[in-house]
Amino acid sequence: MKPVEQCFTEYADPMLLMEIAEALGLRNQEYLRIQMEGPKIKTQVAQTPSDIVWSLNKTKLYHYHPTQAQAQAQAQKIPILLTYALINRAYILDLVPGKSLVEYLVERGLDVYLLDWGNPGLEDRDLSFGDLVHKYLPRAIKRMQRISKSKEFSMLGYCMGGTIASMYAALYPNDGLKNLILLASPIDFTYHPYYSNWFRNKYFDVDRLVDVLGVIPAQTIDWGNKMLKPSLNFSSSEFTLWNNVNDEKFIKNWAPVNKWVNDGPAFPGEAFRQWIKDFYQDNKLVKNEAVIGGHLVELNRITANLLAISGSQDHIVLTEQVRASLDYFGSQDKEYYEVDCGHVAITISGTAKKYTWPKIANWLTERSDWSEREE
Repeated sequence: MKPVEQCFTEYADPMLLMEIAEALGLRNQEYLRIQMEGPKIKTQVAQTPSDIVWSLNKTKLYHYHPTQAQAQAQAQKIPILLTYALINRAYILDLVPGKSLVEYLVERGLDVYLLDWGNPGLEDRDLSFGDLVHKYLPRAIKRMQRISKSKEFSMLGYCMGGTIASMYAALYPNDGLKNLILLASPIDFTYHPYYSNWFRNKYFDVDRLVDVLGVIPAQTIDWGNKMLKPSLNFSSSEFTLWNNVNDEKFIKNWAPVNKWVNDGPAFPGEAFRQWIKDFYQDNKLVKNEAVIGGHLVELNRITANLLAISGSQDHIVLTEQVRASLDYFGSQDKEYYEVDCGHVAITISGTAKKYTWPKIANWLTERSDWSEREE
């Protein structure tokens, strides 16, 4: 290999190469600064005006403000409750203006509520799906019903939030749930090309992990998900950032998503134990063997109108896992809708804005005229 000095003199103007090296050095400095300060960059998320109308432990129920015209439209619509996973934060559904499903639904005249599970601590290590389905959800829903004066309501569950909503729908079929939307939510855990192998009993001792840690750190969950596509998550995405460090528009779009990615909560230990053992290892949900809080979950008891949406490029929740809901739920009115995007893009991308959001709003609007309004 030739010395660097010889390359300079033989192949290019040394001054030009020095300018290139200096420019690359400055770009590297800016890249490192953004990487270090990325989570601290002032990015205001969850900007749609709202009130906290109920809370329990770390969980909060948000009710979003309508304009006067929207309030009049909402008076004729049953409310919708949005639920998210125990992984990452619920404000992905209200990221920033223009990238907010919440904002879009409010503008379409829907009465929108969001349940945020919060950030569990070690004191929440015993929190289970039984607690969420039998203790948290029913109380939040009762508060929403009182505020909206509507016994009937809709639910939209994103990712694991849809799995939780489905368990609630099966266990409380007569509680007023009229419409259920599953957005990239796994129902059938028969097979996943990575998770199914990673979580097999002989490889993954979930009991030991939970017993030692109590709650699963957010970084553990984040790294596990990133390992599904390591070259994309650890190389390509970093190169894209490096290549756009001086692009203000890119950084403006990158910052809120980066904040969300790095703002994950801990996963309560008992719920994590159930998630791995009962779902990924034993696939109990579709076998009608899942017992939540002492009650058997039978999916065929779900009668709410069903819309199941999945992303064709989703490598976290496969299309087959979502589509299976149509086979197992007892709903008479049920529809499957597929969008050409991935797991996060299905909510905040241009594709989501063009296809996912209008589909959700139109489907809900057609089925949300109230029939059981309380006086």
